Amino acid sequence: MPDDMTIVNDIETHLPYLRRYARALTGSQKHGDALAASTLQAILLDMTLMDTVGRPAVRLFSVFHTTWMAQGRLGTSVEDGAMANERIAAARLEKLTPSAREALLLKVMEQFTIEEVGEIMSTSTQKADELVRIGAAELEGGLASRILVVEDEPLIAMDLEAIVSDLGHTVVGNARTHSEAIAMYAKHKPELVLMDVHLADGSSGAEAATEILEETTDQPIIFITAYPERLLTGQQAEPAFLITKPFTEEQVRATVSQALFFSARSVPA
Repeated sequence: MPDDMTIVNDIETHLPYLRRYARALTGSQKHGDALAASTLQAILLDMTLMDTVGRPAVRLFSVFHTTWMAQGRLGTSVEDGAMANERIAAARLEKLTPSAREALLLKVMEQFTIEEVGEIMSTSTQKADELVRIGAAELEGGLASRILVVEDEPLIAMDLEAIVSDLGHTVVGNARTHSEAIAMYAKHKPELVLMDVHLADGSSGAEAATEILEETTDQPIIFITAYPERLLTGQQAEPAFLITKPFTEEQVRATVSQALFFSARSVPA
């Protein structure tokens, strides 16, 4: 049985990735971080929640899922005053198989084994595997969008373009610098932006994203970085969607589909 200090250290190690998962699941830094905070509060009230056998990450995500289910799974307000993205997400969520998105993101984005996905979600391995397959099919279907790729490494840019094109989306351009990103965004007004953090000529993708969001506050942007923990601190404005380098095709497909799922800017194919 781990002592309290070991539990605290385990939580600190895995908390950035719990935030990433929670943000992707809810489509919002605000709501995702609030769910992560609720998970920590539950653990502080009962440290035995982290005493069960298994990897610390599995235990932490299991507690999160208990919190997530208790709060109704959407994690966002859908009352009359809700934002358009939240209303769109609520309507789309009603059409999806329950728990399929969760299983897909746990397996593909967070890289849990299918056995661990089942443990986290309190279901069988067979059911977890079925939910992953259903989640991939449901999220990838029906949302054709125009996507701007902002990436200064040609091979990575080509990979990203091939993956999103295979999903049925249209790549409107590939920017390599901050200034190119702003110019291409203004010209094409894409439904989604894939944004590398460090760009050619030393410019910043994060600054380009900030400039874009000042103009269009509901613009979905997926950040791509080799240092995800720097954008998952929960201490400032940070991205809701993030892909870690090196990435897999499945991670890109799942994250792109999830970001568009929450966006009022994406349209049915």
